[in-house]
Amino acid sequence: MSSQIDYTTQELRRRILSGQVAPGERMVELELSAQLAVSRTPIRIALGELEKEGLLERLPTRGFRVRQFSVDEITNAVDVRGVLEGMAARQAAERGITPETRAELQACIDEGRLLLDKAQASDHVLDAARWVPMNARFHDALVQAAGNSTLASALAHVSKTPMAGAGALSLNGALPMLEFGFIQRAQSDHEDVLAALLAGEGARAEALMREHAHRSRDNKRELITRMQKLPA
Repeated sequence: MSSQIDYTTQELRRRILSGQVAPGERMVELELSAQLAVSRTPIRIALGELEKEGLLERLPTRGFRVRQFSVDEITNAVDVRGVLEGMAARQAAERGITPETRAELQACIDEGRLLLDKAQASDHVLDAARWVPMNARFHDALVQAAGNSTLASALAHVSKTPMAGAGALSLNGALPMLEFGFIQRAQSDHEDVLAALLAGEGARAEALMREHAHRSRDNKRELITRMQKLPA
């Protein structure tokens, strides 16, 4: 079942980001089930996941439709997220991180290395179903370490923009080498950020997180643009 859910989520995300499904169009479970040759259960779960990513909105009556958004809207939101996460990194470094936070960040880094090693051995196709939640955990742990509830609230608001949140990477395996390169650099960024936190280097941690978001912004723009040029 999990493989069907992953396939369904990735395929529906691809259709939305490539423009194959237009903004405002309803996502009908029965039709999607027939098109993808899967039961309605993975369709229902996939729609819920894409709602969390901001690509879909739940209708007042029933079901979902594709949200209206632009690449500029996404990149602007990621820019703002970078400023806020940079502030969180600086505050966390200045306060000092707890052993629990250090362990969580290190666990995410270790998992990221493992996923990249596995991808390198399998045509550079990354396991997005594991990378995405791990990436979200890393960013969440960093924000929580800042101990600033106002900052956390502002980040939650910004992350409602489609594809702007740390848990909304557009990985589909459609462009494996491009995606692998993006994630390889993101992994390196995570390692550098943890080193800065442990050294208490607030200014460096802030600069690293802002640059991390800057790359994420450019990566998402390039990935979406290239996906829109791929054949359906």
